[in-house]
Amino acid sequence: MAALRRRPHEADEGTPAWVALVCGCLIGLAAALATFPADFLLPRAGEDFAPIGDAAQHAIAQRYFLASPWSWPLLLIPDLDAPRGTHLAFADGIPLLALILKAGAAWLPAGFHGIGLWYLVAHVLQPPAAIWALRGTGERRLWPAIGIGLAAVAMPAWLARYGHAALTGHFLILLAIGWYVRLTDQQGVIRWVGALLTSVAALLVHPYLAAMVLAVLGAVPLTLLLRRERGWVPAGLGVVACAGAVAALMAGLLYLGAAGDGGYGQFAMNLLSPVWPYRSGLLPGLALAEIDATGKGGWEGYNWLGAGLLATFCACLLLAPSATLESLRRHAGLLLVLAGLSALALSNRVGLGARIVLDLGPVPAVLEQFRASGRFFWPVAYAALVGGFAVLARTGRAGPWLVVGFGALQVGDSLPIRADLRAWAHARPAWVIEAAALRPLMAEATFLTLLPSWPCIAPDDAATFNQVHQVLALASETALPVSTMHLARWRERPRCDDAALAAAPFRKGELRLILPASLALALPLLPEAEARCSMLGTAMVCRDPAPLALPATPPAPAEPAPEPAPPAARSEDAAPPDTGDAASSR
Repeated sequence: MAALRRRPHEADEGTPAWVALVCGCLIGLAAALATFPADFLLPRAGEDFAPIGDAAQHAIAQRYFLASPWSWPLLLIPDLDAPRGTHLAFADGIPLLALILKAGAAWLPAGFHGIGLWYLVAHVLQPPAAIWALRGTGERRLWPAIGIGLAAVAMPAWLARYGHAALTGHFLILLAIGWYVRLTDQQGVIRWVGALLTSVAALLVHPYLAAMVLAVLGAVPLTLLLRRERGWVPAGLGVVACAGAVAALMAGLLYLGAAGDGGYGQFAMNLLSPVWPYRSGLLPGLALAEIDATGKGGWEGYNWLGAGLLATFCACLLLAPSATLESLRRHAGLLLVLAGLSALALSNRVGLGARIVLDLGPVPAVLEQFRASGRFFWPVAYAALVGGFAVLARTGRAGPWLVVGFGALQVGDSLPIRADLRAWAHARPAWVIEAAALRPLMAEATFLTLLPSWPCIAPDDAATFNQVHQVLALASETALPVSTMHLARWRERPRCDDAALAAAPFRKGELRLILPASLALALPLLPEAEARCSMLGTAMVCRDPAPLALPATPPAPAEPAPEPAPPAARSEDAAPPDTGDAASSR
């Protein structure tokens, strides 16, 4: 990290902050408008194409949350996975944005959700957050600001997060780095309040980001201690306040006690990942596939730094070796924290190329919460970006222009990933369910029972997974209370109880939809199936009250099929998000 001490009266030097930050916003806005179509950013109900993958999960949760009345617990959605309800954060519904949108829900279009809007927010805020962090090092000129803004909007690991909206909030990591460089220079109540609010905001976007923000802020007292400055004690209290605020919010909003499938080490970063140029626009052909030693595809550990950032490292070592080493020495506390985050990203099973070269055995249970450990390298990359550009900008008259040039180089290198992101945002996958026929049925219903339920889907049944997602997306257009939901985390592990759901008496106004994977199980158990049920495409629709006339239902199997066992642990965002199907969510 290359934050340098400020010069006297530095606030009077360089470009005014508002000018630099507006330039950063314009860079992000231009990138967003060139990438995302209007109907992606501002969705509505009734579309003739279906949402897919993780983005569908997030949109479903947000739609239900926006349609539900204010209640306590604040983030609980009672009509999603009823009667248990769903915690918005456990479906990665971006509570920070959802709470803001809910305050104005009466003015939003029918079926609106903010997941597409969040991609716009993340794009617009990414470059100014990097500029603000760079200005904290004392570098306040315009051209270095533009250079780091370009590089920030072209970070490969950030662009590659499409499909998982909440995890595109990397601007929060950059804000944390900005607070770090300011707090190690001079502490103050206002600055610590800003750091605390950044920590809380990160939690309300995604807990992984909150952990990263707190880790970066934790480097403040450590750096000051290693400098032998007395300010490390109040800095330590500041970090405790930030962590305490996050913990209190987690307790108050019922985050605590949540669990997932575990599997720390399965989705780790490979030792070669930062320099493995997969999807590089400037080094095509050098890496044709992900680097992976865990057998999980390597996607969560994708951390290619980009040609522009790697060129910056080389230039700093060649043109300013003394300044680079001095900056590393002055920020030894941050280096230790970043080393710890790198070790966390590598996990207990360290891969080098296609081989595991170090297996440390079982890990503490707390680490099982960080299943996709490869993500924890992100703060390392952003600290390197800010530090490298801060040093490079001060290497004589050419420094600012080198920063702009390497920022542009980073943009060029990231073009293939941005092209994939654009193609994903413009994709219009067809409904695989009878959406046009189901919409009026859902409009008349008071409750939807969907079979199979989420925990009953076999791990390798991608087709049923996609059908369930699409039915839930369709139901979310009107926030029809529904019996199941796809979750990444839960307070109580979901159980497969589809036999009981199929056999239950119909409630008033219920719509019961049985997808092909559950027909054999459900048909012998459905009450009054001949009067209530009919085929709709490959699925069966059953209603209360029974319709006046229905086509005959298919014959029941001779013997009831056994209820499927609960599926094995699912992966988390393991497949590359450009697959275009549900694999990235499973």
